[in-house]
Amino acid sequence: MKLNKTTLFPEIETQIIAFDFEDISAERKNILQPLIDFIQTKTSNQQEIRLNLICTHNSRRSHLAQVWAQTAAAHFNINNVFCYSGGTEATALFPLVAKTLEQSGFKIKTLAAGTNPIYAIKYGENAHPIIGFSKTYDANFNPKSEFAAIMTCSQADGGCPFIAGAEKRIPITFEDPKAFDNTPQQAEKYKERSLQIATEMCYVFSQIKL
Repeated sequence: MKLNKTTLFPEIETQIIAFDFEDISAERKNILQPLIDFIQTKTSNQQEIRLNLICTHNSRRSHLAQVWAQTAAAHFNINNVFCYSGGTEATALFPLVAKTLEQSGFKIKTLAAGTNPIYAIKYGENAHPIIGFSKTYDANFNPKSEFAAIMTCSQADGGCPFIAGAEKRIPITFEDPKAFDNTPQQAEKYKERSLQIATEMCYVFSQIKL
């Protein structure tokens, strides 16, 4: 049974509609194909789709990928998608990541402050919030089996040759915007990386046949 499509906040919807998938190189599309295949198989078999987006510190790219993947699934009406994120170590969600997502139209509320704040990130009025905080990929908050491990940074991909419980391991690495911290291009580069991840995650879910 097809559920009604989740309505995204208008600003997010407008951005997604404006994405041009022709801007994604053939090389990147090849890198994204195993993720498309994984989601398509699960969708065709009416199984739950669990994606654990993994980076070294679970502070930047893995969170951006988690949020945009969940949002893309909602936009393209792919049901039973549960996106998680984790690191090889826990640190904190970098504040500029939350700010960059807010600038794209997400509504973010801080649930708990401290050295590793916890955020509720919403992409639509009636959407279940994404809980954003830094954790290891095998933390109790994350799935233990029947998930795809998406390696979003080369360091985590190289440093974690084995992810226990993963059905499939898929490297989809992104350049780290951290390289531009404390430079005049910082905000611009975080936005650029966020939109690259958003475009690619939307491309992935746009390819799924229901």
